[in-house]
Amino acid sequence: MQPAIIIPVYNHEQRIAEVVHQALLLALPIFVVNDGSIDRTAEILKNIEGITVLNHPVNRGKGAALWTGFAAARAQGCDWAVTLDGDGQHRPSDAKALLAAVVEGKRCIVVGRRQGMAESEHVPWTSRFGRGFSNFWVWVSGGPAIQDSQSGFRLYPLPEILELEVRARRYQFEVEVLVRAKQSGIPTIEVPVSVVYQPRGERVSHFRPWVDFGRNSVTFSRLIFARIIRMFRP
Repeated sequence: MQPAIIIPVYNHEQRIAEVVHQALLLALPIFVVNDGSIDRTAEILKNIEGITVLNHPVNRGKGAALWTGFAAARAQGCDWAVTLDGDGQHRPSDAKALLAAVVEGKRCIVVGRRQGMAESEHVPWTSRFGRGFSNFWVWVSGGPAIQDSQSGFRLYPLPEILELEVRARRYQFEVEVLVRAKQSGIPTIEVPVSVVYQPRGERVSHFRPWVDFGRNSVTFSRLIFARIIRMFRP
């Protein structure tokens, strides 16, 4: 395996340095995609050695940032990509569990199933509701039946993922890619990982409940319609 770490970031000046320094301990190539941040994120990243920083002049969305990271990692010979968020909710050391889940050269997506979300008082209701909502509709859309389809802590097989026709370029990328992968014969497995939710007021989230639930609904409607067409196609 030749894995890389990809960290999409947008206005996470509070946590990004800590996340990157923890990721550096894994001794893997690190690509941080600054998706048009307008806070001090770019300045902070300039002062961290040992990483590759890729910049979007304007915010294009998490999916677009991941795609930029995938292409850059693949161009440098990496054939796997571990993705994790820049807000500090993931422990980079858990990437070892994702990598260890791939056995006998199997090409698959590994999703880090976040533990303890139902018990933590700091987990916002949008995350709890969105998780169940997404899990159900990913399955209905023809994707895998998994327990944490919204987790951004994942391991992707790069050559295969880059060939998928995933249209979504914002948060919806992470649900659509699961559906497209299953349609292409790429399995998805889950492994448990820890999660850290800062108290309300300390955690920076760019998830907008009504806007993003609406976008999710549009994406799922498109995928379900395409699935129905395929079912009745001669």
